[in-house]
Order: sequence, then structure tokens, then C-alpha cells
Amino acid sequence: MTLVKDSVPRTRAARSAATARTGRPGRRRENLAGYLFMSPWIAGFVLLTAGPMVASLYFAFTDYNLFTAPKWVGFDNFTKMFDDPRWQKSVEVTAKYVVIGTPLKLLLALGVALLLAQSRRGQAFYRAAFYAPSLIGASVSVGFVWRSLFSDDAVVDRTQTFLGFPVGGWVGNADWVLYCLVALTVWQFGAPMVIFLAGLKQVPRELYEAAEMDGAGPFRKFWNITLPMISPVLFFNVLLETIHSFQIFGSAYVVSNTSCGPADATLVYTCYLYQQGFKNAQMGFASAMAWMLLLAVALVTAVLFWSQKKWVHYEEGAR
Repeated sequence: MTLVKDSVPRTRAARSAATARTGRPGRRRENLAGYLFMSPWIAGFVLLTAGPMVASLYFAFTDYNLFTAPKWVGFDNFTKMFDDPRWQKSVEVTAKYVVIGTPLKLLLALGVALLLAQSRRGQAFYRAAFYAPSLIGASVSVGFVWRSLFSDDAVVDRTQTFLGFPVGGWVGNADWVLYCLVALTVWQFGAPMVIFLAGLKQVPRELYEAAEMDGAGPFRKFWNITLPMISPVLFFNVLLETIHSFQIFGSAYVVSNTSCGPADATLVYTCYLYQQGFKNAQMGFASAMAWMLLLAVALVTAVLFWSQKKWVHYEEGAR
């Protein structure tokens, strides 16, 4: 009996050792196959993302004009940046665009999502119709169409004149052209609308029924139930749309006819970065601008994550 008992654990240990010896090559082959399938992504990340980022970080501290070898200048590009009035203008225009355009876009997206959350005929068609501008809004062709709509004696100008507000075309007016870009980004509210709609579908109906029994009206139900329940979705949309607004380039470049004007009225940050890097061949200065934009977006993102503790409500254990 003693021999039998002793042989059982020994047999199990021998099997485990054999399995470990035979399993290692199989595991290595699986890992090798996994890395092989990942290799296109890894190569793309190294060559198209990580590599250019490291190179641009080096160029940010050099005087580089694309035609001669980079010359190390330290922090000169950054100090020159803060003394540049056009750089200051680009920061002002971008901040104004973000502060005005992002809230308006999210308000419209939330309002339409609240309407579409109710059961009605043709709901699928309305969802698709409202989402469509988000698919085509970033195209160059839409930028040309938008510029023609807001030019002198165009549809918008004639409508304003008919209503008694003859301000002329927005594209050629330095006081109004930025609002033309804001209108374009607000028109593309489909993507955040879909996310809001998904969040609204997750709000329990029982909460609204209990509120109605307590005599709560539509505003109180929205403020005390809907808004807190969709606050994680709201935070997600605010974060995404804010980062997206900082990166505006195509619409400003096309609507202004590649001039970022008039009078630098549409000189958003990325537009000035493009001018410095590819028109003036100041790639070192442009790289410094790009890293400064990255730091600004990271700072805004950090502030948003810090502030979410005060207004974002998660379900217990979901944070």
C-alpha cells in the first residue's frame, strides 16, 4: 500500500514534467505566430507613428529647413514661438473655436438624441439622416460647398438680407468667418448624437415612472435622472470632441481658400503649423509647435479627467 501511495504523486509529477517539456515548444510556436500576425501593425507603428514622433521631438530643438542638415538650437524654437504674434493669434483663434464650437455641437447632439430616443415612425431614417453629415463633413468637397454657401451674394447672404440682417458673406468677413467654421462643425453632430442615443437607451424606465408618480415634470426628470445617468457618456463626448476641435485643419484651410484668412481670422493652430512647416520650410519651428499642441491637449485632458470626479456619476463598482 505504501508503494502504491508513493507511486501516485511520482506518476503525476512525471506527467506534469512531460507536459511542460512538450508544451513549451507549442507555446513558443503560438507566440511566434501571434507576433507574425502582429508584425504589419508593429512595423506600421514603428515606421509611421513612433519613428516620426521621435524625429519630430529631435527637430523641435533644431533649426531645420528640409534642405540642410538640422542644427541644434536648444529651446530657441519655443522662446521664438511665444514672441511670435501670429502664433499668439493662432492660439486665440483655436481657443475661441473650441470654446464656442464644442458646446454647441454637443448641445445639438444631445437635443436630437433626446428626440430620437422616443418611439416614432421613421426613426431609423432620421437617425441615418442626422448621422450622414459626420461621414462626409470632413471632406474637401464639403469645405468647397460650405465656402460657396457663405460667400457674398450666396444662399446665406441672401437669406440674411431678406430677414433684415445684411452682414454680407461670412467667408470674406473677418468678424464672421470663424462662425462659418463653427457652423460646419456643429452640422457634423451625428457621431456624438449616436453615442448619446446609446446612453439614453440604458437609462432604466422605472426611474422615470417613479419620478412621474412624485409629480416631476420634464425638466426635473432630465436634470435629476437623465443627465446624471448619461454623465459618463457626456464626459466621453466632451473629451473626444474637445480633442478633435484642437486638431481642426481641413475645413479652415479649404473655407479660407488656403489663406487662413481674411486677416488671420481662421488662422487655427494647425493651419499656422502647416504654413511654417511646408510653406516657410521651418520644420524645426513647426515640430516645436506640434509638441506644444500635444502638451496643451494633454493638459486639457488631464483637467477634464480631474473634473469628472465632481460631475460624472458611475454605477457602483463601474468606475
